[in-house]
Amino acid sequence: MADWELRPASVADLEGVAELRAVVLRPDLERLGRYDEHRVRQRLRDGFAPAHTWMIEVGGALTGCVALRPAMDAYWLEHFYLAPDRQGRGVGSAVLSRLLERCDREDAVVRLNVLRGSSALRLYERHGFTVETEDEVDVFMVRAPFSTREPAPDSVNLARSR
Repeated sequence: MADWELRPASVADLEGVAELRAVVLRPDLERLGRYDEHRVRQRLRDGFAPAHTWMIEVGGALTGCVALRPAMDAYWLEHFYLAPDRQGRGVGSAVLSRLLERCDREDAVVRLNVLRGSSALRLYERHGFTVETEDEVDVFMVRAPFSTREPAPDSVNLARSR
């Protein structure tokens, strides 16, 4: 995995993130018959909150972004995009692990939505997210804080065998 860094986002990052979103989401949105080149960028512009967003850089170059927005009963993981040439190399998993560790320290629930059929579903499932609901376009997922989750069956058996 490449060395990566998170830096706070600023208003100046808006257009770069909007373009990254359009590139990353295009295949899934086209598959779902929902791609609109203006709307995909505008939805990001309408919801961009630099105060809750981090830019992901590898070697000093913009590679992605992620937002963790506080809500009343949880955090919402949003705008998690990695450049296609950086996907599948462990960066996304490492970034997600760091954010979820923070949420676990705060004993916080994390929610997200992802496009149906997206390969990102597997990433989220590996990190403890489960499907809460879904519609024709989105899958809504939730992850309980580590302290309140049931241990995996193998961990229970291992603990009993000691």
